Formats: sequence, structure tokens, C-alpha cells
Amino acid sequence: MENFHMQVDERLVRRAQELRPRLREMIVHPVRLVDIIPRDGDFAAVPASSLEGLEQRPLGRGDRVVFDFGEHRVGYISFTLTSSGSPADAPAHIRLKFGERPLEIAEETADYRGNISSSWLQEEFLHVDVLPTALRLPRRYAFRYMELLVLDTSPKYKVCVSDIACTAVSSGDLSAVPPLTGVPEDLTEIDRISVSTLHECMQGVFEDGPKRDRRLWIGDLRLQAQIDYLTFRNLDLVKRCLYLFAGLTMNEGRVGAGMFTEPEPRVDDTALFDYSLFFVSCLYDYWLETADEEALTDLWPTARRQIELALRELGEDDVVRDRTGWWCFLDWGEGLNKQAGAQGVLIYAIRQALLLATSAGDTESGSWLQEALTRTLAGAGRLYDEEKGLFVSGAKRQISWASQVWMVLAEVPATREERAALLTRTFAAKPEIPMNTPYMVHHLVEALILSGMQDRALQILRDYWGGMVARGADTFWEVYDPEHPAVSPYGSRAVNSYCHAWSSTPSYLIRRYLL
Repeated sequence: MENFHMQVDERLVRRAQELRPRLREMIVHPVRLVDIIPRDGDFAAVPASSLEGLEQRPLGRGDRVVFDFGEHRVGYISFTLTSSGSPADAPAHIRLKFGERPLEIAEETADYRGNISSSWLQEEFLHVDVLPTALRLPRRYAFRYMELLVLDTSPKYKVCVSDIACTAVSSGDLSAVPPLTGVPEDLTEIDRISVSTLHECMQGVFEDGPKRDRRLWIGDLRLQAQIDYLTFRNLDLVKRCLYLFAGLTMNEGRVGAGMFTEPEPRVDDTALFDYSLFFVSCLYDYWLETADEEALTDLWPTARRQIELALRELGEDDVVRDRTGWWCFLDWGEGLNKQAGAQGVLIYAIRQALLLATSAGDTESGSWLQEALTRTLAGAGRLYDEEKGLFVSGAKRQISWASQVWMVLAEVPATREERAALLTRTFAAKPEIPMNTPYMVHHLVEALILSGMQDRALQILRDYWGGMVARGADTFWEVYDPEHPAVSPYGSRAVNSYCHAWSSTPSYLIRRYLL
């Protein structure tokens, strides 16, 4: 962002830091050795030799072992390396590679040609000068599988590895999650994996993904908080994240899309139209859940400011101006026009801001917010194509899932029956721009439920998240297209996040709507 500067409210930041959680630690060990093999355009882990006696199994140049920790882990690796044979007359050179899924172990990182930094690939090259030695790697990893490859020793000796452990960390307490009862087995399993996904993302803040990007994004936070209220109920973690976003804003008090937390909290220099508005949504949900008057008093001015800034983006027709570039998210998808979806998000946030203004006793804001709602609803009407019975977006009048879903969630069609009819027409139209992420599919499922189409919503939930389960998911993924399982917005699936916050929403959908 040009001319970016950070505005700091030290009182709010101090309050956020007071709410910093204590991470729970658990020592876990690998459960087996595996081989990684190709399977149906993907890779699978199959049992290899036993772990028994591994500490006495010499490994020389080119030898490798792959450890399976049984399920997804986020934490710090330690192990012991000893020599076998003659005294070590040269350093041991080893490579460690970590993978959330088998494909990350199998794909050669030297061939990486993705469009984001290769530094996200989880591998370490170590020279070990003195043997034996106990090693603890300082970097945190997100993984289920760990490969140890011996690049070289010397002709005179080999190495043995033992005492392999991971100090797994999370601020979530799995024992606090209420169990599901009376739910079909497949939904119980989807819920379990959803809870595990959120658990792994609960660190010092709600991270979007513990592998990548390992920071707080407000679009993810909105969904994580909704799940948390029905599972872990770590309300202070939600509150901490809200105070960070309010205490560290961008130019003119705009809430940034993301937040770094180390070494000190700092807002990212990325602004997204919908993500800034989701601060309103996060506060709205938190207020309904907690009736926390301290938070409402402290944070309502920031929420109100996001509406003020967003309304500047309206044209004379009261429609959000269409723009190019990465100005609004909605979903990953090449060619997706964001105008109509952005209009829906704005209306959605204004409705929530009206309740917050009333709760905060801010009658002045309530008045202009009501006027803004009238204007933006009229603008949404101008995006409706009567002949097609669908909302269109941009100069080319694009039809997409994102546009229809956000108009439904914003209650632009006045009745539940009209909203259901709009979604039915969308299915029939088969928009050319597909949904590419669990984030967008979540919003479709919730839109269907709120439109009285529970059966169709449940079928999509089962097919979509169940599809990841069928492909071996321990935690749910950042990107999933059932027709193209290898899809990546980054040019390489090796850097996709396979434990991603916005994918954990089935727990929310099941526990809130489907029980």
C-alpha cells in the first residue's frame, strides 16, 4: 500500500497483550515409519519397517527414513544423532523435510516454481559437527510426516537417529470441546477433523494456517470465532485478536487484512474491502455471544469507522465502484469480479453495525447507518438482471457464486423464499467462475441453510468436506476443488496450507444449524 503508516492506540494494544494466552504443550512421538508412494495423481503413506531398533540402524549417504506422527502436529522437533563405525571425521550433513500431507515429502523442493516464496517449504539442512549430539530445532513446524535424509557423512562412519519427539503447542484445550451426540458417523468424523483444524490454528492468536501464513487474518478470524463459541470457548483469544486489529490500524483508521504478532504486533500493509468490514462482523458476533460492555465501548468506534470508509467507495448509483487488482477477496478465482459480492458484504456489515450502534447507545450513528442501508439496498437492486433472475457484477455483467451467495447472506432478496429461489436459479445457471476454497463453500452452505434449503446444504457439506476426508485429510485444507485436487492459487500445491482456519467451519455449521 502506497504511503502506508500504522496508527497505534497503545491502550488497546496493551489490553490485547494482557490477553495473550499460555500455550499448552504436549510431547508426542512418531508412531511408525512409512514409505511415500504415488497414488491416483497424488501420494500416499504406506507402512514401512518398524520403529523398533531404529536407534541401532546406521544411515549413510542417500539413506532416508520418513516418520509418521499419526496425526497433524504443530510444534518443535528434537532428536539425538549418534555415529556408527569409526569416529566421525567429517560433519554429518542431513536434510529434514516436513509435510502436512505425503505429497510435500514426495515433491522435490528443488523443482519448486511457485509464485510465492520457496521459504514456505518446510525443510532444513543441518551440518552436525560433533556426534553424539541432542538437537532441538528452533523453528516451529506444522506436519504429520518428517523425512530425515542423510546427504553425506564420510566413508568411515554412518549416523543413527533416536529420541525423536515433537513438543506440540496450542492455546486450545481439546478436553473443553463438548462432544457430539446423536449425529451420523460421517458428520461426527467431519466435526472431529474440523475441531482438530481449529485447535492447530489456535496459537498466540487465531492463525490462518500454522504452516503458512502463520499470522492473524480477519477473514479467517470471523469464522474461527464463530466455531470457537460452539467448541473451545476461548473467548479471551477472540477478544485479544479484536483488540489487536483495533489498536493497530492502517491509514485513516482502516482495519488491515492481516496482523503480524512477532517480535511485536504489527498490522500488515494489505487492505481488503471485505476484510476491513469483517471487523464489524467479528465484533457483532462477539457482542451477541458475550455482552462484553468493555469490548463494545472500546471497539465500536473502530467498527463504525470501517463503514464510513467503505461508503466512500460507492458511486453515484450507490453501487460499490468496480476496481482491478487485489482490493477485495471473496474467494480465490481467476477472473472473479468482486463488485456485486462486495456490495453484499457491505450491506451485511451495515445491518450488523445497526445493532451495535443501538447496543452502544449511539443514536447518531444509527440514523446515518439506516440511511446507508437504504442506499446500498437500492444499489444492489441495480445489479439485479431481471431476465436472468441473478445478480451481475462488473462491466461484463459476470455471474458468479460469490455474487449470489453474498446477496443472500445480506438478505437483499426480501424473503427466505426469494432467497431460496435465487440460489436455485444459480445452481441451474452453473456459473463459469467456480468456488475454489472451503471459505466460499462455507458461505454457500450457510446461505442455503438460512434460505430453508437444509437438505441441499447438508449434501454439499458431506460431499465437499467428506471428499477431503476420503483423500486422507487429518485437518482441512486451504484450497480444495473435487474436480481438480491438485489446484493451487500459488502455482504449486507444495505450498498450499493443509491445515487452514477457514476450512474448519463444518463444526460451526453442524453444531449451530444441523443438530
